[in-house]
Amino acid sequence: AIILLTELIRENFRNSKLKQCLLPALGELLYLVAREEEKREHPRECWVVPSAAYTVLMRCLREGEDRVVNHLAAKIIENVCTTLSCHAQGFITGEIGPVLWYLFTHSTVDSLKITAVSALCRITRYSPNAFQSVIEKVGLTAVLNSLANGICRIQQYMLTMFLAMLSCGMHLQRLIQEKDFVTTIIRLLESPSTFIRAKAFLVLLQVLINNREMLLLSCQARLVMYIERDSRKTMPGKEQQGGSEYLSKCLDLLIYHIVQELPGILGDVLTALTSVSGRKHPSTVQAKQLKMCLPMMPVVLHLVTSQVFRPQIVTEEFLFNYGTLLNFIRSIDSGETNLDGAIGQAASEELIKTTLSTFEAVTQHPVLLTIHRLTVEDCIFPPLVSLVHSQNVEWRLFSLRLLSETTSLLLSHEVMAEEKGESPDSNSKLLSLIRDSLLPQYEHILLAPDPVPMYALKLLVALTEHSPASSSSNLAKGKLDYFIWGFFLLFLQEHQDSILGNTMQTVIALLNNMVANKSTNMMLLFEEGLAHHICNLLIETVALYLEADDKSSTKTENALLLSLLDILHCMLMYTANIVRQTLQAQKSGAGGDTQAAEDLLLINKPLMDLISLLIQLLPSEDTEIFVSASQCLSLLVQLYGGNGQESMSPENIDSFAEVLKSRKDTQQLKLLLRIVKRLVS
Repeated sequence: AIILLTELIRENFRNSKLKQCLLPALGELLYLVAREEEKREHPRECWVVPSAAYTVLMRCLREGEDRVVNHLAAKIIENVCTTLSCHAQGFITGEIGPVLWYLFTHSTVDSLKITAVSALCRITRYSPNAFQSVIEKVGLTAVLNSLANGICRIQQYMLTMFLAMLSCGMHLQRLIQEKDFVTTIIRLLESPSTFIRAKAFLVLLQVLINNREMLLLSCQARLVMYIERDSRKTMPGKEQQGGSEYLSKCLDLLIYHIVQELPGILGDVLTALTSVSGRKHPSTVQAKQLKMCLPMMPVVLHLVTSQVFRPQIVTEEFLFNYGTLLNFIRSIDSGETNLDGAIGQAASEELIKTTLSTFEAVTQHPVLLTIHRLTVEDCIFPPLVSLVHSQNVEWRLFSLRLLSETTSLLLSHEVMAEEKGESPDSNSKLLSLIRDSLLPQYEHILLAPDPVPMYALKLLVALTEHSPASSSSNLAKGKLDYFIWGFFLLFLQEHQDSILGNTMQTVIALLNNMVANKSTNMMLLFEEGLAHHICNLLIETVALYLEADDKSSTKTENALLLSLLDILHCMLMYTANIVRQTLQAQKSGAGGDTQAAEDLLLINKPLMDLISLLIQLLPSEDTEIFVSASQCLSLLVQLYGGNGQESMSPENIDSFAEVLKSRKDTQQLKLLLRIVKRLVS
């Protein structure tokens, strides 16, 4: 029957109508033979297909033939090549690829386009040479342009053919080096089709397996973002689309490969930097290696900032290697190693910025720091502290910010661990590093341009807030007076601009921590004019607080006011304790240093100017402000008494009258009456 149909078509080849009638029958027979061959139910020799049948079908595909005949012939090839039989091999000729491609590109009917490219795809499964011959004839650019076709099935077939070529190694070197090819494939990740995105991920996997450098281009083209998006879509519990399981498996393969590649990328960077460590003029070979390896550093940053990759790549080994990299960065920044001649100053600065940004991304996820705390302290903190002394303001600021944020995270974790009854790692190593390497330089750091001082002070706030006892003693050993005078110089400078500025708030937070600690040398602070500064700050802050119409909305002013009242309370308590101890010593006959007590009262006498200010705060609806203000006022009048008629001015009397009417707590009322009694006596 096959021979008969073939002869009829050949003898009447110019009769398009007859071919349209005979080709479907021939196609059905060929498909039946191929299916039976695939099942292996009958001996192969019983299902012989004459070569003339293949020749006739090939002629039916040629240019100038009726489009219906073209379509029928392409459909026959498509159907037969879906089977796994030897009969599909008959269609594999040198011209089959270009002929089907011509049909695909010159047809105006979508159904014929789809059939032609589908047939080519099926043949490529048997012989990737078919698709390779197309690329060689029309060019890769033309083939890539076809991917812009909006028909999903065509895009899917094209991706399958590229995947077949890459998998068998054909045209490999050109494809894996072609940037347009990679970016075109990545653009297909925008497709609404799950299968197209899955196949695009597989094509990229094959490219990356054979060319690691393309990972940089892929990351710049937002590959990581696409991976994250589809990872969320395929998560358990999400409403699944058709093909989600296939997409999930393709994603897993790509993610696994990229994770496995990262240690090699970082290792190459370290090897390249090791070879030039301490050199001012790298050799030509070394410069070539640097130019090849260092541009891959942004890949590390892209992956660390990804929620898909970060948990898998930030390991103890990664942080150890990162610490080694930071040491090289310190060497480059200090001038011990010079890369400018090899890669240029811009590339050298970009390397430093990318490296610091990578650790910044890690610090955004405290659990990673706490899990690998010892590695961070041993390998990362020392070079980070060294970078604080950089001559480059940007790197100094960057490293200070990282240091302050990381220290705060680690110390706060330790405090929480202690509260839970756990035994955390000691922070003595961290404190010693900062005390010995950083504090002696604080005089210069605090005088640096903004915002360097703010982050320097934030670091001290972290140290004194989360571990006050050990921190303060360590700071004392580190010669606290090294930065005290610079501290107040900054204090005054910032005060002139805005009391609500970030630097001023940080200064006050640090001061609050310091005065609250018993080991702080308070006399040193008093001698630096602490009373005068606190008076000025409180006067300005209280004015801002009282001027606000809605006091509940002024969170910054409220927090600042409470911090300043806490500082004032600590100052007054310290003074009161010294005076009390002196009086007790005199009563017991032990003498006592009355001169020291008198000097202390004298140096803090400017605080008397705050009496009226504190009285005005008493009617505040904020309970915390009332309690702090009343306690400070009580101590102040005990130490200094009232300042005459000013203390009991009509305005102050009205404030007392208002608060005495509004307060119901007996203890609070007694305290207020004692204050009034002291003021009028």
